[in-house]
Amino acid sequence: MYMRRAMEFAEAAAEAGDVPVGAVLVSGELVLEAKNEKEAQHDAVAHAEILVIREASRRLGAWRLGDATLYVTKEPCVMCAGAIIAARVKRLVYGARDPKGGADGGAFEILQSPRTNHRLEVCSGVLEAETSEQLQRFFRAKR
Repeated sequence: MYMRRAMEFAEAAAEAGDVPVGAVLVSGELVLEAKNEKEAQHDAVAHAEILVIREASRRLGAWRLGDATLYVTKEPCVMCAGAIIAARVKRLVYGARDPKGGADGGAFEILQSPRTNHRLEVCSGVLEAETSEQLQRFFRAKR
Protein backbone atom coordinates (compact mmCIF):
# COMPACT_ATOMS: atom_id res chain seq x y z
CA MET A 1 0.00 0.00 0.00
CA TYR A 2 2.70 2.54 0.98
CA MET A 3 5.00 1.56 -1.89
CA ARG A 4 2.14 2.06 -4.35
CA ARG A 5 1.55 5.50 -2.84
CA ALA A 6 5.26 6.27 -3.20
CA MET A 7 4.97 5.24 -6.86
CA GLU A 8 2.18 7.79 -7.32
CA PHE A 9 4.47 10.49 -6.00
CA ALA A 10 7.28 9.23 -8.23
CA GLU A 11 4.95 9.60 -11.21
CA ALA A 12 4.18 13.17 -10.15
CA ALA A 13 7.93 13.85 -10.02
CA ALA A 14 8.32 12.51 -13.56
CA GLU A 15 5.45 14.70 -14.78
CA ALA A 16 7.27 17.69 -13.29
CA GLY A 17 10.49 16.71 -15.12
CA ASP A 18 12.24 15.17 -12.14
CA VAL A 19 13.62 11.66 -11.77
CA PRO A 20 10.64 9.57 -10.64
CA VAL A 21 11.38 8.81 -7.02
CA GLY A 22 8.69 8.93 -4.37
CA ALA A 23 8.85 8.39 -0.63
CA VAL A 24 6.38 7.73 2.15
CA LEU A 25 7.41 7.91 5.80
CA VAL A 26 5.22 6.27 8.44
CA SER A 27 5.74 6.91 12.14
CA GLY A 28 2.81 5.97 14.34
CA GLU A 29 -0.20 7.93 13.12
CA LEU A 30 1.97 10.25 11.02
CA VAL A 31 2.10 9.46 7.29
CA LEU A 32 4.07 11.86 5.09
CA GLU A 33 4.76 11.76 1.36
CA ALA A 34 7.28 13.44 -0.93
CA LYS A 35 8.70 13.28 -4.41
CA ASN A 36 11.98 14.30 -5.96
CA GLU A 37 11.99 18.08 -6.44
CA LYS A 38 15.53 18.84 -7.58
CA GLU A 39 14.32 20.52 -10.77
CA ALA A 40 11.37 22.31 -9.19
CA GLN A 41 13.40 23.68 -6.27
CA HIS A 42 16.71 24.07 -8.15
CA ASP A 43 18.22 22.18 -5.23
CA ALA A 44 20.61 19.25 -5.59
CA VAL A 45 19.56 17.82 -2.23
CA ALA A 46 15.79 17.94 -2.80
CA HIS A 47 15.53 14.16 -3.01
CA ALA A 48 12.24 12.58 -1.88
CA GLU A 49 13.92 10.91 1.10
CA ILE A 50 15.48 14.15 2.36
CA LEU A 51 12.25 16.10 1.96
CA VAL A 52 10.12 13.56 3.83
CA ILE A 53 12.70 13.18 6.64
CA ARG A 54 12.85 16.97 7.07
CA GLU A 55 9.07 17.26 7.23
CA ALA A 56 8.76 14.35 9.69
CA SER A 57 11.37 15.91 11.96
CA ARG A 58 9.61 19.26 11.80
CA ARG A 59 6.19 17.79 12.57
CA LEU A 60 7.42 15.48 15.32
CA GLY A 61 9.73 18.10 16.82
CA ALA A 62 12.62 15.65 16.84
CA TRP A 63 15.42 14.64 14.50
CA ARG A 64 15.40 11.04 15.75
CA LEU A 65 12.87 9.02 13.78
CA GLY A 66 13.46 5.75 15.62
CA ASP A 67 9.90 4.46 15.09
CA ALA A 68 9.70 5.37 11.41
CA THR A 69 9.49 3.19 8.33
CA LEU A 70 10.55 4.85 5.10
CA TYR A 71 9.21 3.52 1.79
CA VAL A 72 11.11 4.65 -1.31
CA THR A 73 10.70 3.64 -4.93
CA LYS A 74 14.47 3.47 -5.60
CA GLU A 75 17.50 2.34 -3.62
CA PRO A 76 18.72 5.45 -1.78
CA CYS A 77 21.85 7.25 -2.92
CA VAL A 78 24.83 7.91 -0.65
CA MET A 79 23.47 11.27 0.51
CA CYS A 80 20.05 9.86 1.34
CA ALA A 81 21.57 6.82 3.05
CA GLY A 82 23.51 9.21 5.27
CA ALA A 83 20.33 11.11 6.12
CA ILE A 84 18.45 7.88 6.85
CA ILE A 85 21.21 6.78 9.21
CA ALA A 86 21.52 10.23 10.82
CA ALA A 87 17.74 10.35 11.41
CA ARG A 88 17.86 6.90 13.04
CA VAL A 89 15.10 5.59 10.76
CA LYS A 90 14.04 2.16 12.04
CA ARG A 91 13.18 0.49 8.75
CA LEU A 92 13.73 1.17 5.05
CA VAL A 93 11.66 -0.48 2.32
CA TYR A 94 12.62 0.21 -1.28
CA GLY A 95 11.81 -0.97 -4.78
CA ALA A 96 14.28 -0.63 -7.64
CA ARG A 97 17.97 -1.29 -7.28
CA ASP A 98 20.40 1.42 -8.39
CA PRO A 99 23.62 -0.16 -9.65
CA LYS A 100 25.15 3.25 -10.49
CA GLY A 101 24.50 5.11 -7.26
CA GLY A 102 22.65 2.99 -4.72
CA ALA A 103 23.96 2.83 -1.17
CA ASP A 104 22.58 -0.59 -0.20
CA GLY A 105 24.93 -2.64 -2.33
CA GLY A 106 23.95 -1.22 -5.72
CA ALA A 107 27.16 0.81 -6.03
CA PHE A 108 28.08 1.34 -2.40
CA GLU A 109 27.52 -0.54 0.85
CA ILE A 110 26.61 2.15 3.35
CA LEU A 111 23.26 1.17 4.85
CA GLN A 112 24.53 -2.19 6.08
CA SER A 113 28.06 -1.08 6.92
CA PRO A 114 29.25 -2.07 10.40
CA ARG A 115 31.11 1.26 10.48
CA THR A 116 27.97 3.38 10.79
CA ASN A 117 26.58 4.43 14.15
CA HIS A 118 23.05 3.16 13.46
CA ARG A 119 21.65 -0.14 12.24
CA LEU A 120 18.33 -0.32 10.48
CA GLU A 121 16.21 -3.01 8.94
CA VAL A 122 16.26 -2.93 5.14
CA CYS A 123 13.75 -4.66 2.89
CA SER A 124 14.68 -4.35 -0.78
CA GLY A 125 13.00 -5.30 -4.04
CA VAL A 126 9.42 -4.44 -3.08
CA LEU A 127 7.51 -3.99 -6.37
CA GLU A 128 10.94 -4.02 -7.98
CA ALA A 129 9.76 -4.75 -11.53
CA GLU A 130 7.22 -1.92 -11.42
CA THR A 131 9.49 0.65 -9.79
CA SER A 132 12.30 -0.25 -12.20
CA GLU A 133 9.98 0.12 -15.17
CA GLN A 134 8.86 3.52 -13.89
CA LEU A 135 12.48 4.71 -13.86
CA GLN A 136 13.33 3.13 -17.20
CA ARG A 137 10.28 4.66 -18.86
CA PHE A 138 11.35 8.12 -17.65
CA PHE A 139 14.92 7.77 -18.94
CA ARG A 140 13.81 6.29 -22.27
CA ALA A 141 11.62 9.34 -22.82
CA LYS A 142 14.55 11.63 -21.98
CA ARG A 143 16.75 10.03 -24.65
